Amino acid sequence: MAKQLGYHKIREIFDRFHAAEPEPKGELEHVNAYTLVVAVALSAQATDVGVNKATRALFKIADSPEKMLALGEEGLTEHIKTIGLFRQKAKNVIKLSRILVEEYGGEVPNSRAALQALPGVGRKTANVVLNMWWGVPAQAVDTHIFRVGNRTGIAVGKDVTAVERAIEDNIPADYQNHAHHWLILHGRYTCKARKPMCANCIIRDLCPFEEKNL
Repeated sequence: MAKQLGYHKIREIFDRFHAAEPEPKGELEHVNAYTLVVAVALSAQATDVGVNKATRALFKIADSPEKMLALGEEGLTEHIKTIGLFRQKAKNVIKLSRILVEEYGGEVPNSRAALQALPGVGRKTANVVLNMWWGVPAQAVDTHIFRVGNRTGIAVGKDVTAVERAIEDNIPADYQNHAHHWLILHGRYTCKARKPMCANCIIRDLCPFEEKNL
């Protein structure tokens, strides 16, 4: 774990991220707030690529909670059986769809507490939906962000909640909206867990990681 970087270094890091990719996007495919909730819930312990393969056909026939309920748990299971933990995820998606219909008129609520109350939706999922759909500067800390935050000193913390708070406290406000996408993409494609691609890293001169793979 590196020491927490100061303001000027963090600002320079995000200046570079912004210059390289001004509008970073999440890689989960969706067509509305509901399909985003479903996609993120399905992505737990699964890859975005794997989820996208399963949901392309699914979202063509079930892009609302009403249509998902009409499809039913067995029909949904057939679509997502290539994804890890698919049986439990199918149960959760059907349950959350029923709640959305019965309590929210089929609409997705846009408060963190209401989202987190849905089956299969934790704080990380809620933050992804708030950020990607409503543009709230909510920070969804996954394994990539946890690693990158601690390795680089951008957001240091012993658990995901501490890293989330470190992002909110230390990353300049004008970069908060896209912060988690820049960090996820950096962790996924450059600052990898086992073999970080330090030689190709645009922030390697600012990064204090001692085991640089050059």
